[in-house]
Amino acid sequence: MFKTVLFPIDQSRETREAADVVTNIVQKYGSRLVLLSVVEEPPADAASGDPMMSPEVVAKLLQTAQSLFSEQGIQSEVLERQGKPAFTICDVADEIGADLIIMGCRGLGLTEEGATDSVTTRVINLSPCPVLIVP
Repeated sequence: MFKTVLFPIDQSRETREAADVVTNIVQKYGSRLVLLSVVEEPPADAASGDPMMSPEVVAKLLQTAQSLFSEQGIQSEVLERQGKPAFTICDVADEIGADLIIMGCRGLGLTEEGATDSVTTRVINLSPCPVLIVP
């Protein structure tokens, strides 16, 4: 049913909580798991990027997530992309042929989109596949 599951991750508590649901679904359906971290491109006039989302921090985040799933016997692929998070998540879902996107209800808010137009809301509205939101 869910051959490919996309799990966009950030450093939020909600992402960590959603990981249990991802584990259950991937194990139940024998799904391919793709972990994605999206870093928003800094504005051209910005002095420097967010140190919390430096390439080293993102690489460590992806490696840690991959290790946690590996401990559960789940092989995963990792992708790191730059761009607007909601659009990038949907583009990657389309690119990899995802059957399901699983995300926490709120991330770190790496963008200026605001609560009424959150990354989660945009992904729900733009996704090429079903989206499971874990509260």
